[in-house]
This record gives sequence, C-alpha cells and structure tokens, in this order.
Amino acid sequence: MTLLVRQSVEEFAARLAAGTPTPGGGSAAALAGGLAAALVQMVCDLTIGKEAYRAHEAPLRAMRERAEALRRDLLGLVDRDAQAYDLVVEARRRPRTTEAEKAARQEALNRANLLATEVPLLTVEACAEILSLAAEVAAKGNRNAASDVATAAGLAHAGLMGGVMNVKSNLGGIADQERAAEAAERVRVLEAEGLRLRTLCLETLAAGGPI
Repeated sequence: MTLLVRQSVEEFAARLAAGTPTPGGGSAAALAGGLAAALVQMVCDLTIGKEAYRAHEAPLRAMRERAEALRRDLLGLVDRDAQAYDLVVEARRRPRTTEAEKAARQEALNRANLLATEVPLLTVEACAEILSLAAEVAAKGNRNAASDVATAAGLAHAGLMGGVMNVKSNLGGIADQERAAEAAERVRVLEAEGLRLRTLCLETLAAGGPI
C-alpha cells in the first residue's frame, strides 16, 4: 500500500474522509505538526542572512535544523499512527471461541493498545517542541512572517491536542497500569505546556517582537 505521506493532498484528504478507521485523527494530528514544523523552518530561512536579524542568526540556524528534523519525524508518524491503530482493529477481530483464543486475542489487544498510545504520545511531544520553537521564532524571526509563525503555532497546538485525545482514548486498553499512569501524566503535563507555549507565541507576535 502507498504510504499516506506519498499521496497528494487531495488523495490524503479523500482517505481521511472515507468511512474507515484509518487514517484518522492521529494521522491528521501528525500531519498538522509536520506542517507547523515546515512553517517554522520557512520563517527561519526568511530571517537568516538579513542584516536586521544578524544578532539572532546562530539560534535561528539551530532552530531551523531542529524544525527540519521534527518535520521528518512527524511525517513518519502520519503512517505509523495509522499502522498502530490497524493493529488494534486486527486484534479486536481475532477469534475468541475457545479460552486459548480469548487469551491470545487479549494479549494481542494489550500490545496493540500500548503501541496505539505510544505513537500519538510521540506526536504530542514533537508538537510541544515545535510550539517552543514557534515561541522563540516569534521573538527573533522576520516580522514580515508573523502570520506564518501564528499559523505554525495553531497547527502545532492542534496536532498536540489531537495526539493528546488519541492517547487518552487508548489508555483504558493498556493492561500495565503503571505504564498507563505514566502516559496519562505525561500528556497532562504536555497539554498544559502546549497551551502555555501557544499563548506565549501569540502574545509575543501581538507585542510586535524585538524590532
């Protein structure tokens, strides 16, 4: 099957619109984060080399490099999220007539639910980092690209929240309660941090930045 990220925008949107479990919100969240990272990278490129922003060149180059890496990671998560949830669907469809079948099905479901929690958590973590980059770019980047930074912050926060909801929806299916509790606490912290960073970014842009 063709990778989702290799499809055209129109093809991917049609796959999302189809009445199938995947791709769904998790893949869309990862894509939103990937687009946010691309915008941060773009704003860095629109700033680096300009005399008015010379004092920020070194951190902007570092931010650009990190944004590019996050963009690649998140685009990879578009497919990984769909693949992870496909395993949940497959596990649910396993036979459960005999006790052995029931045990095998439950074991497969436990593994699949754990993966379906871990993958969107990666999306949440990446989107939180993009929001941090966006907040920094808002203070140091090209003022002519302020709307692009704002869009990046909005997309990154949407991706973060999509990932948060996907994690929460799968927590109940994790047999290991300690790991489930750790994931729940991690998304709680990142959800609050994501909101703080989005607010900081937008407030910095509204204030007009350093120049």
